[in-house]
Amino acid sequence: MRPTLVLMVGLPGTGKTTVARQVEAEGALRLTKDEWVKALYGQANPPEATDVIEGRLIAIALRALELGVDVVVDFGLWSKEERTALREAGAAVGARVVIRYLELDLAEQRRRLDRRQADEPHTTWHMSDAELAGWAARFTPPTPGEIDGTEPLDDPPAGFATWAQWREARWPAAVA
Repeated sequence: MRPTLVLMVGLPGTGKTTVARQVEAEGALRLTKDEWVKALYGQANPPEATDVIEGRLIAIALRALELGVDVVVDFGLWSKEERTALREAGAAVGARVVIRYLELDLAEQRRRLDRRQADEPHTTWHMSDAELAGWAARFTPPTPGEIDGTEPLDDPPAGFATWAQWREARWPAAVA
């Protein structure tokens, strides 16, 4: 059997980590970026470190897939480029790639985030309505073809010969 790479896609509070934990319980290695950022930086959430942590976790994911281990990547993956780069990387190591997209209306998202902040403040950061609106504006929902796996991979963005080069630029190996 080919290993499976599950990509959790969605904005904060949509239930990605809850579903990722369910996939983990079925035997997958779960890689949740926020848990690593919290463990290393506490209340800080530095974007440059976040990108490096994601990159390190992606490297672990790809190695685990090479070893035949199912993996669930729980980052949100807001851009099509991120998802395409990981779809290509997963396929390159022989994995089946599955996208799990979770979405909510803004009122339910806010309710869940407020509940998480009240119940488990050590697991999250406060997120303002302005931040949520800004993130929603930057988020590109996956297409039906991305979700069902029928959409061919796009070419890498201009300036990159391969998706591997793009991944290295997007997820640097060290904090600059």
